[in-house]
Amino acid sequence: MTVIDRNARDSWSPDADVDDDDDDMPLSLRLSIADALTLANATCGFLAVYFTTTGVLIPHLTGSGDVGVVRNNAATAVLLMLLASVFDLFDGLVARKLRSSPMGAELDNLSDLISFGLAPAYFVIVWGLVVGSVHEPLSALAAIVVLLAVVLRLARFSCVTVPNGVFQGMPSPFGALTVVSIVLLELPFFPTLLAIVGVAWLMVSRVEYPKPRGPLAAAMLGWIITGMAMLTAWAFDAPGGELLLQTGCAMQVVLGAVIPLFATARRVNTFRDNRREARAAARARI
Repeated sequence: MTVIDRNARDSWSPDADVDDDDDDMPLSLRLSIADALTLANATCGFLAVYFTTTGVLIPHLTGSGDVGVVRNNAATAVLLMLLASVFDLFDGLVARKLRSSPMGAELDNLSDLISFGLAPAYFVIVWGLVVGSVHEPLSALAAIVVLLAVVLRLARFSCVTVPNGVFQGMPSPFGALTVVSIVLLELPFFPTLLAIVGVAWLMVSRVEYPKPRGPLAAAMLGWIITGMAMLTAWAFDAPGGELLLQTGCAMQVVLGAVIPLFATARRVNTFRDNRREARAAARARI
């Protein structure tokens, strides 16, 4: 998920310990380790679009694709999105531990837009082309909704301060992987479409999601690695690979639906507790 800590990104200013002569330093020398991970994130997103085009879309349009090859390329595109989420996870961790460049936060948003906005939206468009031409306009509309949701979410993240330890709205990496999981479940078209739009709404909602730090970050990394293993088994048509993939995608979608419920229940309980405390305080004054 997008775990970049804007306080960590902005904690270093070039004026603090860099001389004026360093303004002439080449751009490559001003990039930090966290920035390199962020750029790797963007590269994975671009390659996901590339494999979706050359390995899924073009074979479908030309009628020349072998089923196994198309499956391998689709799996590769999703694997690259998963790998992008790993880089996104670690660039925030590294930025908090080491010095980050002044443009780190901007690089992170731009890279997330490619890997978790453009790549999944394009995946949805290609899915619409593959399932049938009659659904192309609706799938394109759903893809636009996903892309705009990520744009709005990233823009809001840049200018809105939220409580420490939480995100407001579903993080874009989590949303992108949930959208792709919905497509891979191969449900009927309209339930798939509604689920995709629902994920886009969650990304721009005010539902609070916990930031993956400490044990939660380790659990997330383990889940991503497990997803990669499931995709690999499916790509190579391993025994039970299809079932593993469907199970993993279903679990991803369930997580996307359950977390908002827990967050809503927590806010309701907090509201009730505050009301009880206010009533108790009012009675004490009487």
